[in-house]
Parts: sequence; structure tokens; C-alpha cells
Amino acid sequence: MTRRTRITLKVVVWAGCLAPLLLLGYRAWTDDLGANPISFVTNTLGDWTLRILLASLAMTPLRIVFGLSWPITLRRLLGLFAFAYVCLHFSVWIVLDFFFDWPRMWADIVKRPYITLGMLALLSLTPLAATSTTGMIRRLGARTWTRLHRLVYIAGACAVLHYLWLAKVGVTDPYWYAGALLVLLGIRAGDWSRRAIRRRTAAVAASATSARLIDRKRFSP
Repeated sequence: MTRRTRITLKVVVWAGCLAPLLLLGYRAWTDDLGANPISFVTNTLGDWTLRILLASLAMTPLRIVFGLSWPITLRRLLGLFAFAYVCLHFSVWIVLDFFFDWPRMWADIVKRPYITLGMLALLSLTPLAATSTTGMIRRLGARTWTRLHRLVYIAGACAVLHYLWLAKVGVTDPYWYAGALLVLLGIRAGDWSRRAIRRRTAAVAASATSARLIDRKRFSP
């Protein structure tokens, strides 16, 4: 992939991820946020958090299924946008819903399990955003960094369950998101399984080869 293509793809992602915020700002400016503006803003930011997070989780499956390399270059950017959106979603909840009333917020977290799941999603994404730079990969080491960034699957599961739990009866969107997450996780699980089988097969073959070489040396005149 050429440098120009990479830049073009990232510009498209930037535009696509910023567009919902610009539209939300325009609707606020024109007083078009509905009868409950706080709820509308909170829900819109939450919806886009989940959409962008699922998009970031889809990048590796796209490479696995179709053999494409370019999605991997967008994975980190999409993940950072998902983190930005969840921070905005959380900030609206703190500032506009509760006006920094920490005891009442804590009581709400304890009382409503779906809020606990939302908090877990935010907490899972925070170390991923903090360690998303190339420098942090070098500091942590590739293996440790990879293990840490598996938290994204926990974040995705918590976000989907958060939405499923709070959705009203008859709302189907969270089920579509849950289905998409299950498909993406299934593709990753299948890939992990195939690679594990290949590693075991290679290890057995290497062990058998070593045993044959030892036998030859042992019985050679």
C-alpha cells in the first residue's frame, strides 16, 4: 500500500468519525435535539461509541477472511475514536445528568448493572488508549502489549451488554450489534484455533525430525 493510499484511508476515517459530532453540534445549534436533549446526546454518543468500536474490531477479521492488509492500518485510529466517544458519552452523564453529584452517581452505578457494564467498557479501553503509541509497544514488548490489548474484546462485550440491558422492549439495534460482535469474535476464535493447530503440528513434526536425527547419529557406524 502506498503512503498516499494510507493517508486517504485515514482522512476518510477521520471524516466519518467526526461527522456524527458535527451533526450533533448542528442539531444543538438549531435546537433540534428532541424533547429530552440530554438523553438524545447521551444515546447518540453511546451508539457511535459502539459502532466505531465494532468497526475497529472488524479490521483484523477483514484481513483474516479476505486477505486484506489495509484494514490493520486503521485499527488503532478507530480504537482511539471509540475511546474519545466513550469519554464524551461518560462526560455527558457526569456533567449534564448528575452535575458532578458523585454520591448519587455511585449509587446509580451500584443500583443499575448496565451502568456498571458501561463503566467496565470505559475502564477496559483506557489502558488501550494510553498504550496505543509505537513507543509504548517498544516499552511493553510486543507480547505484553498484544495481551493487554485483548481487553478490547472485554470492552466490546461490556458495551454490547450495556446496550442490551438498557434498551427498551421492541428496540432491535442492540441485537444487531450483539450479532455482529459474535461474528467477529467467532472469526478471531477460528483463526486462533487454526494457528494453535499449526503450531502443535509444527512442534510435533520438529520433535519427530529431531528424534530421527538422534537415532541416525546413535546407530551410524
